Amino acid sequence: MVQSQEKPLNPPHTTSFAPLSAAGSPVEQATIGRSLVIKGELTGAESLYVDGRIEGSINVAEHRVTIGRNGTVAANITAREVVIMGKVKGNIECTDRLEIRSEGSLTGDVITQRISVEDGAVLKGSVQVRAVEAKHDKTQPQAAKPAEAAKPSASEAPKQVTSAVGA
Repeated sequence: MVQSQEKPLNPPHTTSFAPLSAAGSPVEQATIGRSLVIKGELTGAESLYVDGRIEGSINVAEHRVTIGRNGTVAANITAREVVIMGKVKGNIECTDRLEIRSEGSLTGDVITQRISVEDGAVLKGSVQVRAVEAKHDKTQPQAAKPAEAAKPSASEAPKQVTSAVGA
């Protein structure tokens, strides 16, 4: 009977939160809860979900940053992918894509390869969409193209975007 009493102390659902081996866990994500406030530089090697408040900078270059509905961020963000459902004030640099959901708000400049802004979302700032080939062009010496280096092409020029769809 002693053994049967010990089993309820260790219910099966608590082991589901234990991380699997790194190879078996496809998605690792840190969470900043609603009541948490962080001021400073946040860096990491895993995805981040923010439902609290962050002031400073966020750098998870190879991962995803998601700003939840309750999230408020006053920071520059560098990530592979950014999804905004809350409020962000700061510049964003994505190596893949930025997604602003209908309840999301962004005030700041954006550099990304892909962008999605849903109806009802707010975006105020400049948007620079870079093609995948742009990364390869940077490795070439700029002295080879003196005429083109003097003026930015239409695809490289920043676009000013102010959107308040449905607001």
